[in-house]
Amino acid sequence: MRRPWGWRAAAGAALAALCARGAVAQSRERPEPPNAPAELAVQGHGLTLTYGGRTVLHGTVESQGAAPELRTLVDTEGGIVTQVAKWTARGRGPVILTATVSASAEAFPCEVEPREDGLRVVRNAVGLSHSLLNRAVYDRRDDWVLSVDHPAQVRVTPLVSGDSTAFRVEASGGEVALRFRPRYYQRHRGLAAFRPWTYRPWSRSVAGWTSWFAFLDSVTETDIHRTADVMAEALAPWGYEYLQIDDGYEREPIGVPDHWLHPNAKFPAGLSGLSAYIAGRGLKPGIWTNTTFHDRAYALAHPAYFVADSTGRPAYGNWVGYVLDGSNPATLDELVRPVYDSLARQGWQYFKVDALRHLRYEGYNSYADAFGRRGLDRVAVYRGFVQAIRDAIGPGVFMLACWGIRPELAGIVDAVRVGTDGFGYGGLAEYNSFNNVVWRNDPDHIQIAAPDGFRATTLASLTGSLLMLTDKPEVYRTARVEAARRAAPVPFTVPEQVYDVDPSRSSRLGEADVSVSGSGPRPFDADQRLEVPLYLLDVSRPFERWTVLARTGGADEPIRFADLGLAGDREYLVFEFWTKKLLGSFEQSFVPGRVDPHFQVQDFCIRERADHPQLVATSRHVTCGAPDLVEVRWSGDTLSGVSDLVGGDAYDLFLTEPQGYRFVAAQTADGAEVASSARVGAVVTEGGQWLAGGANNELGVATASSGALRVVRLRAVHSARVAWHVVWRRGR
Repeated sequence: MRRPWGWRAAAGAALAALCARGAVAQSRERPEPPNAPAELAVQGHGLTLTYGGRTVLHGTVESQGAAPELRTLVDTEGGIVTQVAKWTARGRGPVILTATVSASAEAFPCEVEPREDGLRVVRNAVGLSHSLLNRAVYDRRDDWVLSVDHPAQVRVTPLVSGDSTAFRVEASGGEVALRFRPRYYQRHRGLAAFRPWTYRPWSRSVAGWTSWFAFLDSVTETDIHRTADVMAEALAPWGYEYLQIDDGYEREPIGVPDHWLHPNAKFPAGLSGLSAYIAGRGLKPGIWTNTTFHDRAYALAHPAYFVADSTGRPAYGNWVGYVLDGSNPATLDELVRPVYDSLARQGWQYFKVDALRHLRYEGYNSYADAFGRRGLDRVAVYRGFVQAIRDAIGPGVFMLACWGIRPELAGIVDAVRVGTDGFGYGGLAEYNSFNNVVWRNDPDHIQIAAPDGFRATTLASLTGSLLMLTDKPEVYRTARVEAARRAAPVPFTVPEQVYDVDPSRSSRLGEADVSVSGSGPRPFDADQRLEVPLYLLDVSRPFERWTVLARTGGADEPIRFADLGLAGDREYLVFEFWTKKLLGSFEQSFVPGRVDPHFQVQDFCIRERADHPQLVATSRHVTCGAPDLVEVRWSGDTLSGVSDLVGGDAYDLFLTEPQGYRFVAAQTADGAEVASSARVGAVVTEGGQWLAGGANNELGVATASSGALRVVRLRAVHSARVAWHVVWRRGR
């Protein structure tokens, strides 16, 4: 190809414009927040904290007797701003802070630091959490966090559920210290590319299937057609939308656009035909590409499109091949954009872009001197290369960066495959604070036919991660498909911890700048091991709040409700989703029991006990109702609700039936029917504890309650939103 005149001189300006393209339009509407302390104003008992021209906190500080002593600190070392205001009691009583925190619609309550000797659990939330473990508010849009230091007692309460942007903060103790940290992820966590005021994370469910482990690179057009047919029937109604073809369709050697866009002989209808077939089955087409270049003849004939080695020849590295030069606009115009422009026009809606680690490590880092000689920032060049792909496919198309942690791509890609091939549990705790804040985490694909199939789908869903399957399609016509169906769609979660439960990997994130080999995981990439056994999800809906706790093992010891962020003086119902067992009603704690080896996970639904019949769980989803329950209410002697049913799928309502209530009838409408209603007996121990039939009496603190479980099964021929009513009569 003809080299554009003066391209080297124009490269810097073109690159700067390219890197800024996506952010500029949005930042005109939303100014960049300052990397500066807030303005603290104290007058009498009142205080106000103003940041970026907006009041983020206003309230009062009071104590008995003498006014508390105020001390302030502002530290800006290294451009990392920390601001502290500490009140110390001078009388006998505690300092009492009562305030309202005002933030953007992207703010949520959380913890900033782990509790000393606290239960090791990964916490996430759907909606705004009311957890008693929360001590802070993080505003993602402006990347600031406002927290209260230990050991003061703290309660953070969303003032309105749903879209609330205000929180009531109550704190008390001999000392109360407010800590404000602007640019929290960007500066305090070291993510220089994180500019959340320019983008929002992908909020829709991402669940589907990828061909890689199912067929590897032997995949054929027939394989994809067969899988699409099965998915449309066995998975799509439950929330699996994407079918992504992986390595195996392209022509060798990988490199020029024609070898990507015109597949090998295994795909006679071409990529347009394949995309149309997938879409015709009601699915969203997804495709794998990578950023390597292995066409030696082309590279030697067009050296200007590649990074130059010390001899002036195209630079070459393991895995990456000849290193594409993203600083040359012609490289992007001739070798990158044509691929992604064409694929986007063909209707592909999910792009897995592979080998990005190799372009960075064996490519740009290994040939750092080539960029230095030209006065170019190699990270900016790398980011500009990936931005060119994003611009070609468009902002509404899902883009997955693969594989390994890619801190420099924050704001460009929608998701990052955080570890190596095969489902990895480590990243669920090693990068829990990144998920749905910086990007969506991808723990990699799941084989539900594998022994840990139920465990993997449960944790992927409850953590709000990507959920991509990779079995042969015939597996989805077996009973094993339940592992997949009950986990989709994936809820949009936010982390309740803006720190990583296992910081061993994210603490080394800076090593990405100096790594020169991507062969195998780097010390900062997520690993595969399951080290943390507990995963909690707080669900907040307009009609109810409940907690879900997944457990993969560990000592069979009491789990305290207080360690889950629940009030220790309340009584809670505990129901295990996969085995469909009501453990009972407990105060203070419960003992989880043995993990069923068939499922390799327990999925506990925990709801505060009411003094009347109530819903404990539904059979639809591992969240115990998050995607399917639209409304639930108790009025008179009737429990009513609205649920989204999947056509042909048995939908069970698990309901408590306390003593003193006699079942009358279950009713439904909207094209559904009540298929059955059955009462499951309870065991009442000598201590008066209510336990499910067959359970032992070692499940927790005994309570003076008893009752039974009623299972009402609904069924609809077609997927529909269905109203239901269950009526009781008081008295024996």
